[in-house]
Amino acid sequence: MKIVDSHCHAGMSWFEPIEMLVYQMDQNKVDHAVLIQHRGMYDSTYLLDCMRQYPGRFRVVAIVDSSRDDALHNLELSASQGIAGIRLNPTEKSKDHDPLSLWKRTESLGLVVSSLGTVEEFASKEFFRLVSLVPDLTIVVEHLAGVCVRDKDSLKVYRQALELAQYPNVKIKVGGLGEICERPSRLLNQFSMGDNSGVIEMALETFGIERMMWGSDYPPVSSREGYGNALDGIKTHQAFKTDEEREWIMGKTAIETFNF
Repeated sequence: MKIVDSHCHAGMSWFEPIEMLVYQMDQNKVDHAVLIQHRGMYDSTYLLDCMRQYPGRFRVVAIVDSSRDDALHNLELSASQGIAGIRLNPTEKSKDHDPLSLWKRTESLGLVVSSLGTVEEFASKEFFRLVSLVPDLTIVVEHLAGVCVRDKDSLKVYRQALELAQYPNVKIKVGGLGEICERPSRLLNQFSMGDNSGVIEMALETFGIERMMWGSDYPPVSSREGYGNALDGIKTHQAFKTDEEREWIMGKTAIETFNF
């Protein structure tokens, strides 16, 4: 089984250098990873250098500062440097005459959007309309659409956000169980974290396994259950019944999406 981590971070001024991620990947037999630029950082030089340092192992999702007049130029420059996509908030707009020009140019360049937002933003009529206007743009919803399983209102909005599955160009990322489950009050020597929230099953029912992908959220995951446990928690999750389903969630979807 090919394993791809669709969501991890690396950096020198924030988070950890790439060597720390490579160690975790090697220890846990992860074949590839998508380096997602972290919020507030608009220079992707380091991530692109990492991609070149480890040929074939990484893809890069950059961030373009949409508040700048030259945002489209910077997007095209990043595309020429080899990025696989850009990271956009569901409400993000361009400054020029067409507020959706950044989304549309990303579509025309054949890049992917990895989208970080709140569950309310993903469930909004405005975002549904945006998605409908860029049918050839692959949009990957991060962090299970930002659902909070401890909040009944959030779960209700999450059901609305999952209706994005009606658009075939939308996919969804599933993090480790530490993102969605309460930490056990008593920890055992062997990792154990039960998930009775149903949110993964709901995503599977609406999106289907071929539009779901695992992403560790390294290094923040290290302050939750840890990298290897985040991987195993999804790989062995009760929602996935067959080897084929586990192959899709753990690698095949990300391989197809980010063109590994």
